[in-house]
Amino acid sequence: MTDSFPRLQARTRRFTLGVPRGFTISPQGDRVIFLRTKSGIDPVTCLWEFDIATGTERLVVDPLSLDAADEDLPPEERARRERSRESAGGVVGYSTDQRVRMAVFALSGELHLVDLSSGVTRRLETPGPVIDPRLDPDGTKVAYVTGGALRVQDLATGTDTALATPEHDEVAYGLAEFVAAEEMDRMRGYWWSPSGDRLLVARVDDSPVALWHIADPANPDRPAVPQRYPAAGTANAEVSLFVIGLDGSRVAVPYDQEYLVTAIWDAYGPAIVTLSRDQRSMRLLSVDPATGATEPLREDTDPAWVDIVSGVPARLSDGSLVWVADADGGRRLIIGSDPVTPPSLQVRAVLDVDGDTVLFQASGEPTEIHLWTYAGGAISPVAMESGVYGGRRAGGVTLVTSQSLESEGTSITVIRPDGTAPSGGGSIRSVAERPPLEPRVSFVRAGSRDLSTAILFPSWHVPGSGRLPVLMDPYGGPHAQRVLAARRMFLESQWWAEQGFAVIVADGRGTPGRGPAFEREVRHDFTLTLDDQVDALQGVAAQHADDLDLSRVAIRGWSFGGYLAALAVLRRPDIFHAAVAGAPVTDWRLYDTCYTERYLGHPDEGHYEASSLLADAEKLDRPLLLVHGLADDNVVAAHTLRLSSALLAAGRPHTVLPLSGVTHMTPQEVVAENLLLLQLDFLKKSLGI
Repeated sequence: MTDSFPRLQARTRRFTLGVPRGFTISPQGDRVIFLRTKSGIDPVTCLWEFDIATGTERLVVDPLSLDAADEDLPPEERARRERSRESAGGVVGYSTDQRVRMAVFALSGELHLVDLSSGVTRRLETPGPVIDPRLDPDGTKVAYVTGGALRVQDLATGTDTALATPEHDEVAYGLAEFVAAEEMDRMRGYWWSPSGDRLLVARVDDSPVALWHIADPANPDRPAVPQRYPAAGTANAEVSLFVIGLDGSRVAVPYDQEYLVTAIWDAYGPAIVTLSRDQRSMRLLSVDPATGATEPLREDTDPAWVDIVSGVPARLSDGSLVWVADADGGRRLIIGSDPVTPPSLQVRAVLDVDGDTVLFQASGEPTEIHLWTYAGGAISPVAMESGVYGGRRAGGVTLVTSQSLESEGTSITVIRPDGTAPSGGGSIRSVAERPPLEPRVSFVRAGSRDLSTAILFPSWHVPGSGRLPVLMDPYGGPHAQRVLAARRMFLESQWWAEQGFAVIVADGRGTPGRGPAFEREVRHDFTLTLDDQVDALQGVAAQHADDLDLSRVAIRGWSFGGYLAALAVLRRPDIFHAAVAGAPVTDWRLYDTCYTERYLGHPDEGHYEASSLLADAEKLDRPLLLVHGLADDNVVAAHTLRLSSALLAAGRPHTVLPLSGVTHMTPQEVVAENLLLLQLDFLKKSLGI
């Protein structure tokens, strides 16, 4: 029997299993190392090698052969995977030496080393479960974290040394703190020197952070899990930096801003990026590893906030700085101190620097993300057809990942320095499952603000044949997009359309791709995102007057989208007739410092009440389903429970669906499948369908 879409989407982790990822190109340009499961329903990730000369691939590490298919993860690794939204198992991360001859990885907390040429893998003895192992550039030593201590093992002798040991239970060396991983995309806490004799190491002290408890009400015999959570306006973890030598030396690296954004250590020395608590000042500092003294290289300021862009800082072979900053109304690539991209091209990320060539992502049209290079003073397109592109570059070889509305899944192409494909073929196979439906999506600019909007109708719908109930299906929050020219973005929306809805997905103010000014319009007021959903709905209705039934409009969403869905029925019941709010933020004082203060400022500034939901409880007169994972440590269940209590106190009927043992990701197969079906049943009943 063929699986239904909800079941298949759940089994395939939203059709991500089987898609190659985690690419590393050897500096010689002869091989690509990557991660992939064996099939689109296999959750165990393996390590593979693609030979660029022949176009053939080889399985290097299979966790099944190491008896590690079922993982017993230490709590720190589970937290890392939750922060990175990692839903697969097996080898989900690895580190290589500079020449990409060896790799290390952790399975069930055990440390493994593999010779990439022979595939011979051996387990290395460690005194505890391993987190984030990383080889030194020469591949002679491996550093890792266990029990909050940073240790280094000599691969030749097996000597294992603790370089930094936590002074008490709330201290960890070499790991990223909660907000760095959740909001700054920094998943690591230490960096090797090029010579392999020292490391730049973050020390995280969580003791100033408020202690919360994540309970498991379905299992009252289990104690609540303590968690340090830095809610808006409260203390962050104290993060300090040290240069630690293998000889036991330790040099402090002082800095005076709140956040450590990222760090690098290359041939020109270590450098760090820091950010002020109000996020209006970002500094790039060079570090003297001998003394720990820092020197400012540049400072970027903005009256709203300075954006964190992945991939920078970096340097060209001559030491010239590679940076991204806002200038003249655009987000621009900076080489040295000069912008080299036009303001109309919004740079998304720097992906790699290969000698003097910079590979980066940028958007002219906000629904598309293209691939570009900078070299020799000029920028050149790598991939410009409609779609969403990513990639890597090393040794003159460029790897391009592509998605589009016209093609299924993700394609991975390898391009040699002369522009040709390998003789055996330049594609790295995806073995992802084929979705049982095909999105019928059209893009429009809708409403008074020309918002990027996608419209999906049932495959059986004939335009003008009748009005369909409407489902708004947004994320809607700042710095995240739903309307992108990639088919995978609309698989679930098309399933909803097939249930009889006209589905509208709109990106409002705050979303990227249209320039810094558009993103900053949500400053101090998240309710503007609701205005944009109404604007998009009315704009689409004007274009499809005979296809949309505006007397039956529902909205659903998760996380910020859940907040937006609840906000819609509370504030605009004249427009929205039912809502499903999944893991919604209901009181922004309960969400983390880095995200919330970026947009709403400090709670003392008085911008929180207007954007929170609790005071609106008495306004509810539309059906509202609140869904929340009780094990969610990002948007904790207190958000839903407090709103539910306020609704009860106001005498407003509503429905709450608690998900026992479920986190913010809802990765469990049965939960993910049935959650869709229960939402469908609720909305149909609520709209009288």
